[in-house]
Amino acid sequence: MPTATNGEVGLYYETSGDGETVVFVGDVGYGAWQWGWQHGAVSGPYRSLVTDVRGAGRSDAPPGPYPVDTLVADLVAVLRDADVRAAHVVGAGLGGMVALQAALTTSRVRSLVLVGTAADGAGLDLDPLWGAPDDDAALERSLRAGLSAAFVDAHPDAVEQMIEWRAAEDAGREAWAAQADAVADFDVADSLYEVTEPALVVHGGDDAVWPPSRGAELAAGLPRGEFCRIDDAGHLVHVEASRRVNDELLAFLDGV
Repeated sequence: MPTATNGEVGLYYETSGDGETVVFVGDVGYGAWQWGWQHGAVSGPYRSLVTDVRGAGRSDAPPGPYPVDTLVADLVAVLRDADVRAAHVVGAGLGGMVALQAALTTSRVRSLVLVGTAADGAGLDLDPLWGAPDDDAALERSLRAGLSAAFVDAHPDAVEQMIEWRAAEDAGREAWAAQADAVADFDVADSLYEVTEPALVVHGGDDAVWPPSRGAELAAGLPRGEFCRIDDAGHLVHVEASRRVNDELLAFLDGV
C-alpha cells in the first residue's frame, strides 16, 4: 500500500472504490482498525481513503509534539499523494479537530463528518482511553471507557478482536501523549463561523470522555452544521453503532 511523506515522516494510507474521495482521520492513539466498519460502507459509490495518523499504525512515530497544524499538513500530503484535490473528511476525536482545521486553512475539504469531537480540547481528560499496546488488560480496560457497558457485555468476541487490533496498530505512550497534547491545545471555537462546508456532527449519547454536549455545541456553532446524537453508545460510536453511523454518513454524503 502507498505511503505519503511530510518532510521525513512516512504516512501510511490505503484506498478502495471509485468516485468522490471520503478520507478518514482517526482519534487519539487508535490505528486504522477504528474505521473497519465505515470504509467498506462508502467504498463503491465513493472512494474510501483511510490513513494512519502519525504515531499510530503503519505511519511513522517521530518524537512529538504533533500540533494539529502538523497533522493537517500530514493530511494534505496524503491527499496530494493520492491525487485528491478535495475530499469529504470524516474525523473522530482528534481527527475531527484535524478536519476542522483543514477546513479553516486549506481548500481540501468538501464536507465534514465529525464524530465524537469538539471545537476545543479544554477540560477533556483522555487518560481513560489510553491502553498500552503490549498490555491486554489495559487495552480492555480502556475499551470499556470508550464503549458503552451494554455493548461490552453483549459483544465479548468483538471486544477481544479489538484488543488484538489495538495491540498490533495503536500508538505507544509517547506518540499517544503527543496526540493527546494536540487535543488539549486545540481551540477553534471562535472561528467556527468561518467553516462554511456542510457538516454532520455525530456523538454517542453515553460518551463519558468527550461529553455529547460538546458535540451539540460544535454543531450549533457551524453555519451548516447538523447534530446527530446516538443514544446508548459511547465514544467509539462509529464502532459500536456502526450501522446507524453508516446510514447517517451515507445519507449525509448523498445530500451534499
